[in-house]
Amino acid sequence: MEPLSVEGAEADGFFDILEERRRSSDFSHAFRTFNPQPYHGAMPISAAAINRIVLESQYLSYIIQEIVVECDEPREALLEEASALLDEMSQNLQLGFIRLLGFALSKVFKTVFSSIHVNEDGLTRLQQAIQEYPVILMPNHRSYVDFLVLSYIMFTYDLSIPVIAAGIPLMGMKLIGEIFRRSGAFFIRRAIGSDKLYWAVLSEYVRTIVRTGYAPLEFYVEGLRSRTLKSLTPKLGMMHMVLEPFFKGEVFDISLVPISISYERVLEESLLAHELLGVPKPKETTEALLKARTVLKEDYGCMHVCFGNPVSVRDLVKGKINRRQYNLVPRDLPMKPSRETQEFVSGLAHMIIRLQERNVVLSTWNLMAVVLLQNLQGIDLDLLTHKTLWLRRLALRFGANLRWPKNVSDSVVMSSSVSLHHSVVRCERGRVFLVEEAGPGPVSRAAAVLMCASYRNQAVHVFTRPAMVVVSMKTAARNKTDDVFHHFKFLLELFSNEFVLIPGQADQDFEEGCSLLQKSGVIGRSDEVICVRDNGQETIIFLRAILQPFIESYQLVFRYLCEESSQTFREKMFQNRIRSFIMKLFISGEVESYECLSSDLQKNVLSALLRMAAMTKTKVDDQNEFRVNTSAVKRIWDMLSNGWSPQISIDARL
Repeated sequence: MEPLSVEGAEADGFFDILEERRRSSDFSHAFRTFNPQPYHGAMPISAAAINRIVLESQYLSYIIQEIVVECDEPREALLEEASALLDEMSQNLQLGFIRLLGFALSKVFKTVFSSIHVNEDGLTRLQQAIQEYPVILMPNHRSYVDFLVLSYIMFTYDLSIPVIAAGIPLMGMKLIGEIFRRSGAFFIRRAIGSDKLYWAVLSEYVRTIVRTGYAPLEFYVEGLRSRTLKSLTPKLGMMHMVLEPFFKGEVFDISLVPISISYERVLEESLLAHELLGVPKPKETTEALLKARTVLKEDYGCMHVCFGNPVSVRDLVKGKINRRQYNLVPRDLPMKPSRETQEFVSGLAHMIIRLQERNVVLSTWNLMAVVLLQNLQGIDLDLLTHKTLWLRRLALRFGANLRWPKNVSDSVVMSSSVSLHHSVVRCERGRVFLVEEAGPGPVSRAAAVLMCASYRNQAVHVFTRPAMVVVSMKTAARNKTDDVFHHFKFLLELFSNEFVLIPGQADQDFEEGCSLLQKSGVIGRSDEVICVRDNGQETIIFLRAILQPFIESYQLVFRYLCEESSQTFREKMFQNRIRSFIMKLFISGEVESYECLSSDLQKNVLSALLRMAAMTKTKVDDQNEFRVNTSAVKRIWDMLSNGWSPQISIDARL
């Protein structure tokens, strides 16, 4: 197979795994000899034996005894409940079902995707890692297709099939849920809360899989599928579970493998945008899946799956955690992680997401979406091409991995992207517009804007740090470096739910942003001052526009909280009232940014204010109740608005 041309840091080594499938029998592929090389320390063990080990573990016995004492419940009843929870949760991996799924997915993938490109050097490294230590596969999560394509790739390349942490709604799908279970999925409830027994069963199940080396374990460190296609702040519960066997000395090392899945077009693009606008998410049922089979008639372009370098936990932990603390408590007993352990796990989870971002392969459409969002009134195709090519050069200078077809004219590349994304854009008489839904008011255009924004979001990590430096320069007195850095740190803290930023690395992030701008000829700097070069103004304007929708949306929520909201409110009430408030401003012409209607962005503002002590949250009648510190919100609003005027927003266009 011929390698795909990808510009940037990951230049070579991607191959289309569907090419072979188009030339040969899907049946032969699915029912060939499958001979993976397992972890050398793995015990030959069945799924049922894993369950027995969990139920007979000293850890689970200890927790059950604690519950007996605390709640005065019979031990036998708790053991029965633990067994039922395990039956609900556990996977039952069987090769026959993997073959069945492999055959079906070959048919589906060839219909839906033009190609699925995989970096084979990454698979070679993964194959070696699987044989040496327990392996944790950590993909980003953008589509329901994610876990299917990873198992399909592992099967295609004779690698051990992973067991996969999946949401429990998938289990409820008739027939499909059982196929997933027998293909390696184990099911986790989304709302565990303070259910001590459930936590104990789940954590012991995960730890048992890791320490026995039963199979590679796959989970999404982001926790949820990203509705914005932007990286999410990591969830740490599962991360603690998979690392504990190493901390307690039950395994010598653990290899974490970051995996970056990039879609040229996402199957759920419309569904995700409407969810952000408040449309309830459809239930995950077999009937709904069958109704959605119309997606098989659409073309979703290319997919790229990049397997990153395995990360050794043993190497990273040196000098950061004193593992002797784990010798003070028997391995089978629960132990609350120390502060240094929690900080290490959090930093490691953030680092994995940063590695995922660095290996994302951007498409032409991702760059086009950036330009289109800065030209919502429409743009001539020739001008769109010119600006996208300019942005391509900037993205490559900033270290992006970019798929741009070779031996094809730029005009054909652009026209093909417009055609592929006909659900988002249309071209009439040489001018490109967003596709608007039928209906009154701003919502008719909002869905298209949010769909377009989701594709921009796949590229936003490339520009985040330089953009924050540029915005900070506007507020600094005479561009003094210390003042720029001070505002940069404020933006890092404020937007740490919007962009994944490793805690405690503000200095490194600032240096990265400044270095990229300097190498690109945008700024000059000394220890005391940062200045814009004469030829850097176009880049400065563009980078400020990248952050514009986020800044304006945060300002809008701050305005609502200070001027319209009561000091105390509940989460559901907030979502309805902030949407009504924004709609009124749209009608009056005071607001132009459709992204402020995104429910995820609105929730991120609340998370930022909680973190910055401008708001408190308590549980009342099983609902989150927020109390606003108006003066603190106003201070944050003033800091964010410093140097950001409406005129700047209007002019900040690529």
